[in-house]
Amino acid sequence: MSENPETRFQPDPGQPQRARTVQEYIDECPLWADGTRAPNTPMTHMQWRIWSLACAGKFFEGMVVFMTGVALPLISREFGLKPSSEGFVTAATLAGILIGATALGGLADVFGRKRMFIAEMIIFTVFLIALSLAPSFLWVVVFLLGIGIALGCDYPTAHMVISESIPTSARGRLVLSAFAFQAVGALTGTVIGYVILAENPVESAWRWMYASAVIPAILVIIGRFFVTDSGHWLVSRGRIKDAEEATHRLLRRRPQYPRSIRLANPNKDGPRPAGHYGVLFSKPYRKATILASVPWFLQDLGTYGIGIFTPTILATLIGKKSVTDTLNEVIHNDILAAKGSALMDILFVIGIIFAVLLVDRLGRIKLQIIGFVGCAVGLLLAALSMQSDGGNNMPVLFIGFMLFFFMTNLGPNAMTYLIAGEVFPTHIRGKGAGFAASFAKIGAVLTAFLFPILLKSIGDKALLFGLVGAFVLGAIITTIFAIETKGVSLDKIGHRPTDEELDEDDKADADLA
Repeated sequence: MSENPETRFQPDPGQPQRARTVQEYIDECPLWADGTRAPNTPMTHMQWRIWSLACAGKFFEGMVVFMTGVALPLISREFGLKPSSEGFVTAATLAGILIGATALGGLADVFGRKRMFIAEMIIFTVFLIALSLAPSFLWVVVFLLGIGIALGCDYPTAHMVISESIPTSARGRLVLSAFAFQAVGALTGTVIGYVILAENPVESAWRWMYASAVIPAILVIIGRFFVTDSGHWLVSRGRIKDAEEATHRLLRRRPQYPRSIRLANPNKDGPRPAGHYGVLFSKPYRKATILASVPWFLQDLGTYGIGIFTPTILATLIGKKSVTDTLNEVIHNDILAAKGSALMDILFVIGIIFAVLLVDRLGRIKLQIIGFVGCAVGLLLAALSMQSDGGNNMPVLFIGFMLFFFMTNLGPNAMTYLIAGEVFPTHIRGKGAGFAASFAKIGAVLTAFLFPILLKSIGDKALLFGLVGAFVLGAIITTIFAIETKGVSLDKIGHRPTDEELDEDDKADADLA
């Protein structure tokens, strides 16, 4: 039996016994058996458990949102939908995310990270079961909306349960590694859709696509009952004793270090209030709110639109698309679309892998700017490949989309999520990240509704040029409002500005916070 690496570590006898913050305990770096300091802080079993269960939420989001693109033709045929009604199906989950990120995500600042971490997955599973049994088009939309609400809550909550429980040095890599499961889920969803269609080519096959996630979701619910709550949040609420117990359980290892937990109370005047959403627009946090929300909105305009509707466009590269609407031909076209979507999802995964490797080296801001510019170049190539006579330069079109899908996950699709959960202090982190996600999903919902209309009214080329402009604007705003959080402790991010750091006009705004 191999030796557990944790057993070769020992506590640092030189560590002070003074009261410290939660993050200082989490960041404590041990010594090797020979007395030399370890190069990094090893993760405990509880930390890995929290990370893996947070990954599940992002996996289910990618799976459901992108599976809808495969399921839509079958749903449309079963219920006899018109193009305008199809827009409600594609937009329902995104609209739910918009609602849930603010309405439920902010509740993590009030009721705690763990409670909302469990509640969101219960809501998701209930609506997923209902969706697989939906009797009509209206109920399909309602149940997809409910699924989206649960996934919206997961945007800030999953980020916080990871970032508030792991070492500062690993925060970027591990949060993005969890976010990568959105791409893994998208790929899995399209593969499941393809397999189900290939093995069971019937109109109701879309129900089995969604039902395939029910049992995994139930297992995730059970697992989330057995994680610790955030010590950061407990301290912000003045629950120091509970925070010490939670931090000790989080850092349980062999040999045990730190030997004991004695937390400092930074809120000597009482627990920090959860606050209201107006706090996000007070001067101390206005810059963070703009950085977290506006670039995310701009990237969602393109990413969701291209992600949902490109598979059908790329189907022509995979095989001959039929123009009839018989059941066999609808399924044939859907399988081609699933293949095209799976091909692009692979590039999503590759992009996020590079983001994980580079985020703690180059930093969040630099990668976001590079990604925005790369997306603009990719869509520009795709637009230029489209000829006025209706023909397309298929190799250039394909390269353009490949570059876009790679660069969006290397940059803005990954970095906007990471930044939104890092630039706000603990007591308003859920509200800040939730608002940013909701604001971003306004762009996604607009895309789902308007893309089919704009494709017909202004054409593919003009639409792509418009998205090029959106991504260039994203790079500009990121540069202007940049806040780099690479290697910055959550304690420092949560620092409350002092009167000396604010001028007289800012003090009233700071009091709101």
